[in-house]
Amino acid sequence: MTQLAEFTQQLFRDSARARDNFFWKQVNTNSAETLKASTRPLQTYLWNEVIGRFTNEFLPLNPRSRKILEKDKWTAFELVLDVYPRVFAWGYLLLPHDLRVGEKRPVVVCQHGLEGLPQDVIAEADRPEAYHYYKAFAARLAEQGFVVFAPHNPYRGADKFRVLQRKANPLGKSLFSVITAQHQQILKWLQQQPFVDSSRIGFYGLSYGGKTAMRVPPLLDGYALSICSADFNDWNQKIVSLDYPASYMFTGEYELPEFNLGHTFNYAEMAALIAPRPFMVERGHNDGVAPDPWVAFEYAKVRRFYDQLGIGDRIRIEFFNGPHTINGVGTFSFLREHLKWPESNRQ
Repeated sequence: MTQLAEFTQQLFRDSARARDNFFWKQVNTNSAETLKASTRPLQTYLWNEVIGRFTNEFLPLNPRSRKILEKDKWTAFELVLDVYPRVFAWGYLLLPHDLRVGEKRPVVVCQHGLEGLPQDVIAEADRPEAYHYYKAFAARLAEQGFVVFAPHNPYRGADKFRVLQRKANPLGKSLFSVITAQHQQILKWLQQQPFVDSSRIGFYGLSYGGKTAMRVPPLLDGYALSICSADFNDWNQKIVSLDYPASYMFTGEYELPEFNLGHTFNYAEMAALIAPRPFMVERGHNDGVAPDPWVAFEYAKVRRFYDQLGIGDRIRIEFFNGPHTINGVGTFSFLREHLKWPESNRQ
């Protein structure tokens, strides 16, 4: 057992060098314009070989909706879309009341975390178990005039979704194979709506939603930016560390290791695939996901990369005094700036 552990730790110690050869030495940082040609093969590799890509033909969207909630400044609709046979996407669409006929607005896709539901991201303080983490951030954004979509991601049901992951793995697939396909359909539907500016659709996810922020927007160019909240860190160390108590070596979340991730992608590399689109990290000092130095070290690699491209104004990190939760200060400013929805447009 000791020899196996040491072998794994040695692989981890060597992984940064392997990723440097696999990723960073292949990327052209001469300009933002030439970046995509060099990162496209790496994006394809992440999708096909790490996440796992379904090539099945999508079903027609066949949207079904119903009004479920009305507030002072917005109305919520539940929406269901078909993806594949027996696979669908669903979530809550929040439309501001002052949305005018013919007006196209930016959208923020607000993603819940582990064991969550779309209603959690709009829950107020009377539901403290959800409000503690999400601070009703989807509702706050709708109040500021954004169109909001809050999808359901199927990391729910304790061991049930983890069994799904285990069944997918021998096929070269993962839970995020399904999630990415669902988001492809969600983006397709949003881009078709007369009230949506298809060039201004942002992604903002907390915790497992932050994992989604690091895996789906790098693959889907339809997302104009990505915000990772309460998840960004030295992901490979988080997976294999034998020293950090919150390492996944010591938890029941056995679905999290991904195929050959250490030699291909850490969070810096995934974030680099988002460039030249804007990217932001939201981090509470007291978040037990990882220590601040892990977060800062991994973020520094991405910041350097954006600076080398001459687009350092498109990347940001906000540290705040708080736990594993949405802060909604710097991130809201980031969304207004990069989705071109200034403070003067707030209701």
